[in-house]
Order: sequence, then C-alpha cells, then structure tokens
Amino acid sequence: MKTLTVVSAVLALVVITLGAYTRLTDAGLGCPDWPGCYGHLLVPDESKAAQLEQAFPERPLETQKAWNEMIHRYVAGVLGLLIAALAFMAWRKRSQQIEAPFALPILLLALVIFQAALGMWTVTMNLMPVVVLAHLLGGFSTFCLLILLAMRLHDWHIPGGDIQLRRFSALGLSVLLALVLQIVLGGWTATNYAALVCTELPICEGNWWQKLDLGAFQLWQPGHENYEFGVLNYSERMTIHVFHRFWALVVTAMLVWLCWRLFQQASSKFFKRLAVAMFAVLLVQVGLGISNVVMSLPLAVAVAHNAVAACLLALVVAANYALQRKV
Repeated sequence: MKTLTVVSAVLALVVITLGAYTRLTDAGLGCPDWPGCYGHLLVPDESKAAQLEQAFPERPLETQKAWNEMIHRYVAGVLGLLIAALAFMAWRKRSQQIEAPFALPILLLALVIFQAALGMWTVTMNLMPVVVLAHLLGGFSTFCLLILLAMRLHDWHIPGGDIQLRRFSALGLSVLLALVLQIVLGGWTATNYAALVCTELPICEGNWWQKLDLGAFQLWQPGHENYEFGVLNYSERMTIHVFHRFWALVVTAMLVWLCWRLFQQASSKFFKRLAVAMFAVLLVQVGLGISNVVMSLPLAVAVAHNAVAACLLALVVAANYALQRKV
C-alpha cells in the first residue's frame, strides 16, 4: 500500500501537469464529448474528419488537440483506478482489523469520482471558468491528500527534539490558507485567460488602478454558449491578474518567514531540510511567474508554473502535518 500510494502521488502530479498542458494548448474542448472523443475511445483518424464534422459541426476535428485532451483523460483514468485500489485495500485491512488509514483512502475515492464529474462538466459546459477552476483545485487536492496518506503510512512524525516547533502551527496554517487562496487566484487567472493582460512589472501598465472591477470575481457567469478564450472584458481580466500578483507578494513574504523560523529554531535535520526545500521551490515558482510575464507566457514555463505550485502546496501541507503530528 505504501508503494502504491507513492506511485499514485507521482501520477497525480503528472495528471496536474498534463491538465495544465491541455488547457494552455487550448485543447480543453479538443474532444467535444465525454468520456470518448467524437464518439470513439481513441482519437479518430483525420480521414474521418468530414464525417465527424457532420456529427459535430461546431467543433471540427483537430487531431493534436484531441490527443492532448485524451492523453490527459487516459492518465487520469489510470490514477482513478489506483486510488480505487487504495480504497479497496484500506477497506480490506479494516475488515481484517488491521490498523491502517481508512478515512483518507475513502475520501480520495470520493474526490476522484467527483473529479471525473467535473471533467465531464468541463466539456459539457464548454469550459465554464468556475467548473474548470474546481477541476484544477480537485487535482491539487488529490495530490496533497496522497502526500498526506504517504506520510501516514510511513509513520513520519515530529522528531523528539523539535516538540517546541508546535508553536509555529498557527503560522503554518496561515501560510497554507494564504497559498491556497493564491492558487485559487492563479486558477481564476488561467480559466479566464487573463495571464497576458499585464505585460509590465511589478504590477501592470498604465493607470491600472483606475480600471479595477471587482465584478471579475463573480464565480457564476451564465448566459454564454462557450467560454473558450474567455468572456470577461479587459478591465475584469486585468483586475484578476493584478490581484494574483499582489497576493503573490503576500504569500512569498509569509513563506519566507515560515522557512526562516523553521530553519532557525529546528534542532532536527528533518525540519531544516523541509524549510530549505520550501524556500528553494518558492524561488523557482517566483522565477517562473516573472518569466511568464517577461517572456509572454511560453508554454513550457506556464506548464511548469502549475506543476511547481502543486509541489509547493504539497510541501506546505507536509510541514503542517509534521508540525501538528504527535510524537
């Protein structure tokens, strides 16, 4: 079960990365139906394009985009099967009265089923931002819960000499909540195609403060047949982008402070290494964010920005778990 959990966690990160790649290559509707693609389990051959156009006139076949979408679905499906296996193993151990985590595997199974539904709604609701955002957050949550399960199974705990670090539990939780909010803002930026509306640093070009429009954060945006490439105006997209940048400064400061305090006060290598890892990943993430602006959102950098965000969140979750874990 330990090995399967670690494999599932790695695969969850792969799914997050593939999801970002799918979104950033505008392949979210590469297949206009679900769970298949143009009514097939595999992407149809281009020789059938004319026939498929009659069945799906609003979405002509683009083979590359269709494959991007389907590969993401295939890998996500494999992850779902692995999580189902983890839940079955947990249930079996419980029925045999063998001590093992039970709630986490069952929660993961419920989450992955809901994720499948969100994947379907992403297509059937034509990339409605709130649905795409929920799908993104579900992927991050799945990854972090698998990391937690791996820590539970390996019985990681606070080293005896670091019991005094419990006083940083409130700070760790504050950093976690702030980081989650930043990921939500980043997801809202991506799903509303607002990543390129500000092309200057540190904030935005021109008199941006006069154009702020808080209506940009209205989650439900009915009345549109298709949300691909966004439906918000420039001011609304700029507002989302600016808030994402502002909050990034807050989160960076909080994370640096947490890393410094843990590194300074810890007597064990465990927490010192964890603090160094969080700080290093934070630096990479900040560099990727700046590169996205300076280099106008290159695909590799934008995909990496998503993957590294998931890794940073997992590290902060691990730090919170370790800070509150009983000796």
